[in-house]
This record gives sequence, C-alpha cells and structure tokens, in this order.
Amino acid sequence: MSGTTELAYWFTQNAEARLTLLYGSERVKLLMERLINRLQEKSINPDINASEAHWSEQDLILITYGDSIQQADEKPLQTLHEFLSLHLKGSINSVHILPYFPYSSDDGFSVIDYKTVNPTLGDWRDIERINKDFYLMTDLVINHVSRENLWFIEYLSKQQPGCDYFIEMPQDTDVSQVVRPRSTPVLTPVHTHDGIRHVWATFGEDQIDVNFANPDVLFEFIDILLLYVAKGSRFIRLDAIAFLWKKAATRCINLRETHEIVKLLRDILDIVAPGTVLITETNVPNGENLSYFGNSDEAHMVYQFTLPPLLLHAMHHGNSHYLSQWAKDMPRPPKNCTYLNFIASHDGIGLRPAEGILPEQEVQALVDAMHEYKGYVSMRTDTFGKESPYEINIALFDALKGTHLGLDDFQVPRFIAAHTIMIALQGIPALYIHSLTATSSDHQGVEQSGRTRSINRRKWQYTELLDLLNNPTDAPAIVFHELKRQLQIRSKHPAFHPSALQETIFLGDNLFAFWRTSLDQQQHILCINNISPEIQLLTLPEHPVANASGVWRDLIERTALGKGMRVLKLYPYQCAWLEALD
Repeated sequence: MSGTTELAYWFTQNAEARLTLLYGSERVKLLMERLINRLQEKSINPDINASEAHWSEQDLILITYGDSIQQADEKPLQTLHEFLSLHLKGSINSVHILPYFPYSSDDGFSVIDYKTVNPTLGDWRDIERINKDFYLMTDLVINHVSRENLWFIEYLSKQQPGCDYFIEMPQDTDVSQVVRPRSTPVLTPVHTHDGIRHVWATFGEDQIDVNFANPDVLFEFIDILLLYVAKGSRFIRLDAIAFLWKKAATRCINLRETHEIVKLLRDILDIVAPGTVLITETNVPNGENLSYFGNSDEAHMVYQFTLPPLLLHAMHHGNSHYLSQWAKDMPRPPKNCTYLNFIASHDGIGLRPAEGILPEQEVQALVDAMHEYKGYVSMRTDTFGKESPYEINIALFDALKGTHLGLDDFQVPRFIAAHTIMIALQGIPALYIHSLTATSSDHQGVEQSGRTRSINRRKWQYTELLDLLNNPTDAPAIVFHELKRQLQIRSKHPAFHPSALQETIFLGDNLFAFWRTSLDQQQHILCINNISPEIQLLTLPEHPVANASGVWRDLIERTALGKGMRVLKLYPYQCAWLEALD
C-alpha cells in the first residue's frame, strides 16, 4: 500500500467504529458515505508527512481577544496585527485569538455565526494577514450556541434543520446527577411556536447546548472545523468539550461518546490537514483532564489546568510541596502529545483541577487571600446541592502582590518568576496578553459588564499601552521586556522542546526545581526557582555529563559557575536555567 492509501484505510476503519458507537450500526453505512463525500469536497491538500513534527521549542503562544488593544479609526484586528508585528515578532510565533465571530454574550463564547468574522473586529482578510506572520489558534465553541444563532431561531419556529439540533426535556426531568460549572438551572425555559419548552443550557440561558446525538449536528461542526483549517488555523481549541454528550442518569461529563467525537475530529484532521493540532479545554480534575490524550489518538494537547492554582498556592505560601509532588507525579505525555501550559487566561483560575491535590483548607485559605486582594470567586453547585468555589477571578498580577505574610515589595519579581517556571515546563507555553503587560484587575470593567470575569479582560488603548511599555521604570515595561527575553532564550534551546524530558527534583520547600533534557540527550538544563521572599543557598546536584568540565552556564543571567562550584545563591524569586556544559 502507498502511504496515502494506507492512511485512508486506517481512517475508514477508525471512523466507521466511532460512528457505530455513536449512532448505531444501522446508520453507519450512510454516515460513512456522507463523511467521505464531505471530506473529499473540503480537502485541504494534506501533506502526509506533516504529522511527524507537530511542534518545537520555538512554539510560543500569545492568548488575546481580537480587541484587547484598540485605537481610533482602525479595526481592532489590524491594531492587534501591528502590535504583534512590531513588538512580539521573534518572541512568540503563534497567537490564540479568542472567539472572533459575531456573538451575543460571554465575550465571544455565545456564537451567533461560526463562519463570519465579527465585523466590529475586522474580517477574514485581517485574520489571514495575521496568519501570514503568526500561526493561528481558533476556538471551536462546540458545546453550545447563542440564542441568536440561526439554528436556535429555527428551533423556536420549528423549522428545519435547527428544530432538531437542541435538547428539549420536561421541566421536571431529574438532572440532579449532572455535573455543572455553574449554579444556574440545567434546563432553561424558552418561548417557541408550540409554547414554553425547556432546553439544556450547561453554562447559562444564552448558551444553549446542541444535541450531538443528532449526527446532523456533528456534520455541521465538521464543516466549521474544516473552514477554520482552510482559513489557516494551525491550532484548534475545543471549548468546554467535556460537557458535549448528554445521557440520562449520568453525570453528563467526560462520557465515552464525547471522547469518541474528539477522536473522530482528530482522525479527520490527521487525514485532511495532518499539521493541525487539536486541543481540548477541560477545566476538570487532573485525572479527568489527562484522559483526553486517549491512547495517543485523541487530543494532541490538553490544557495544564492544574498548574495555575498550584503555582499560585506555591507562590503565596513560599512552599513548593504540593506543586513539586504534582509535577513529579505527572505522567510524560503520550507519543505525539504534549501539554499546553498557562497560568492566566481570559477566564479565572479554576479550582476544580486542584481537587485531590490541594487540601480543602488550603483552597479556602487561597480564596480568602484573593478576596483580600479584591478578587472574586465564582461558585458551582455539586450533585449533592452543595456550593463550592469554582474559579478565582482576579488579574494574576494582583494575585501575586503579596504572600500569606502580607503585602510586600516583591510583586514584580514574584510575577516574573511564576512565568519563568511556566515557560520552562514540559509542553508549549501560552501567555495571556494581560500577563505580558502586567495588567492590574479591571474593577471598572466588572461594574460595566456585571460579570466577574471582566476583571481580567481589560481593553487597552494602543497609545496608552505603548507609553507604559516605553517607560523602563513601570511594571508593565519591566515584565514585558523580561518575559520577551526569556521566550527568546527558550526558543533557542532544544532541552525546552515540548516533548523533551522533564524530571522534578526536591531541593527544599522554598525551591521548585526540575531537569529538562533534549530528545537527543545532548543538552541538560536544570531549572531552579526560588519561590520565597528569602535568599536561598543550595548545593547543586551532580553534573549530569560524564567526564565533562563540570561548568554550569545560567541562561537567564548569562553567567557561568566556575568548575567545581557547587553552591548557588538565589535572591528572592530569582530563577536560574543552568545548562550543563561539556
């Protein structure tokens, strides 16, 4: 068999098995014919060898809204492109533009039209211009749509095809077992031509879940996926994917059918556009999150959701115990898979991923501290009706303004250190734009929107931001230029390849340390991070290179430790990337 024929055979076998599990053997023949025809129509000229190298140490992602930076008389996507090109070229190579489609609420995650660019941001030409200079990550908001989406309007008026695209249930349906990220009702009332009906709405009344038990819905989203790939998206983020499939008398999260749909989408990308990376966004406990790797046949990347709360906790207490133990226990990603590392995003700091790792009293202490720093905490209701903290809403820069000992003068170095750790960890780092610019909490934005997540979604005026970044004494400039420098260092060292080995080592509770070793075993970097406000003296481990000079070079400070020097002094929140030289 040729490589192409063999790949096609493999795809057919997999897709047929997945569709059978989802929709039954009676329908699978017609569904397979429909799928093959659809893929032939939408072919994106696959390069069969592209899947051999999905990423490298040069992959660095910026997370931003299309209008996070604005200036008068210009579409925000054009302003964003200018900012990226003039100030971040050579530091990041990819940009995650959060949903850039027409929407009705939730800052883009209630999509009205999946196939057009929000005209207030720009148009597809603006997206394509950005994509010429940077790889693009696009959200596939796959679990739900806006009430203003045409499909839902068709549902309300009982018109095809949308009339069959949603989950309608009697008001008194027992949904007590359903796992929720919100405290709002699972079933929301809507006025239809046939009177009031109740439809499934996991996230709220303007985000109506679609019904993937109807294969027509699956095919709608396959078309959307292929459109995004055709428009140049290298990374596809599956938003809120864990809640996708609903089944009576279950928790309706992480169901096998959901996993099979992710695997089918992966199969489709592997045959149609093999260089495309599929990412699952699952803000759930750690073990559940890792399940989306499947057997190297599901997501290429999963968000490292446990990292933000554990790192915040470590920095707040100056103690790496829970962070180090978690990092040591984390499995190496399966073949052709890796982690997406982040510590801040457009959402808050999720607390569910810390379940079973941080004791409840530690979580509550962290919540109390964030309240003191004028942050918010959203709650969720569990299956027993108990409310528990779900997410901390605060700008990360403000979250790190002090420790359990109180406020201090280490906010900037502590903030930089947190990102230095994230940048060096195994996986691909993704920096939120408001971390890169050390943005403080936007309480005015919360007052205007009435939503606590707005605290970390400030809209910068371009000239105002440039003034801050050009003032070397301002925190935004200090953070911006230092993180850019570290990203550039990372991109030049194969030990930071997303698939390079990582080994956590324990050097004391005030330190967080780990080895990174290149795939060819030729480069060894020891990452040591002082997470405390005190000077730390430590004895370095044995030099890893047999018969070598024993010299270490600090890539961050650009200094070397002389031969035989084993004692390292780290100032408060200082980090070192020590390359072991031959």
